[in-house]
Amino acid sequence: MAPTITRIESREFEYPLEDIGTDEHGFNLVYEPGETTWRKLFGIKVHTDEGIAGEYVGGNSPGAAQINMFADYLVGKNPLEREKHWSEIKRALRKYDRMGIGPVDIALWDFAGKYYDAPIHELLGTYRESIPAYASTYHGDENGGLDSPEAFADFAEECLERGFPGYKIHGWGGSDASRDLDREIASIEAVGERVGDEMDLMFDPACEYETFADALKVGRALDEHGFLWYEDPYRDGGISQHGHRKLREQLETPILQTEHVRGLESHADFVANGGTDFVRADPEYDAGITGAMKVVHMAESFGLDVEFHAPGPAQRHCIAATRNTNYYEMALVHPECQNTQPPVYEGGYSDMMDTVDENGHVTVPDGPGLGVDYDWDYIEENQTGQLHVYE
Repeated sequence: MAPTITRIESREFEYPLEDIGTDEHGFNLVYEPGETTWRKLFGIKVHTDEGIAGEYVGGNSPGAAQINMFADYLVGKNPLEREKHWSEIKRALRKYDRMGIGPVDIALWDFAGKYYDAPIHELLGTYRESIPAYASTYHGDENGGLDSPEAFADFAEECLERGFPGYKIHGWGGSDASRDLDREIASIEAVGERVGDEMDLMFDPACEYETFADALKVGRALDEHGFLWYEDPYRDGGISQHGHRKLREQLETPILQTEHVRGLESHADFVANGGTDFVRADPEYDAGITGAMKVVHMAESFGLDVEFHAPGPAQRHCIAATRNTNYYEMALVHPECQNTQPPVYEGGYSDMMDTVDENGHVTVPDGPGLGVDYDWDYIEENQTGQLHVYE
């Protein structure tokens, strides 16, 4: 008999980020000694009559609200019929961004790997098991951390010495735009001059620039220093196909877009209309491993590379099964504080900076499913809201 989903649990919990605060508008995480920021995530369990549960930890509150809209549909269904469920839930959430699909789809893939006693990348089709990583910084701060162009350059040199082959700058934001634009350009110049001959360099303003003109000015500085890509520069929110096509026409530095575009078809439209050079994908944002791998193969059909957003075990499995990709994003990193990894992993899995080997690579978990063991005691002890149960 086919396996059956018997129960789904969604549990919100929180964990602290020490010496981390936010910038003046409260959106960007920045280094702030003595400050603690609490971050909320969700622990998902998909129980089955096989005695095997698919698990995933991640997500956000809007996505969890969407899980509440479709979880009952899955109870009683075969957890291996992921493509069928993906299609039905995608239609059911047609009024929304569908970010609730991701955590549940990843949990279903975790179940499948455990059911077949194989890591997810083997089910997808393994291409590699060692992945080069780039160091992706916190945003610039005013607190003695990444607070100057020289500080970004010093940290780039440290990351090079650690073995990282790539380095991505997240600049400042939320204050005097003209001052920050000069400082952003100075950081590009400082990092480019310090390590540009030895590392691939990337730049991500995270949609901070207020005008197309500002994005263009910074892009021309990137051209001068041979950056590998320019990501989400200005206040279109990262979704204007026309705007980024025009920006591409003015710059030599390749554009990386679609982190904030939801869905396979929207990604394909962005590519077909010339709005990006590299394609962004994220198994949590893009409707799970199922959705992210659709984006991978769409990009492959156009001859383009996909760069996965953020670190995590699901990302590692996707990258392991993807030929047309270059890097794993080790994020967010800083010379004075930890990255944003939640303390929920038992065993050897880690996304801390010291995870990379001497060549700047990370490995792919080789256990069944995601290949990670979650600390459910920690998650339950730090539960913040109601446990949502569907059965």
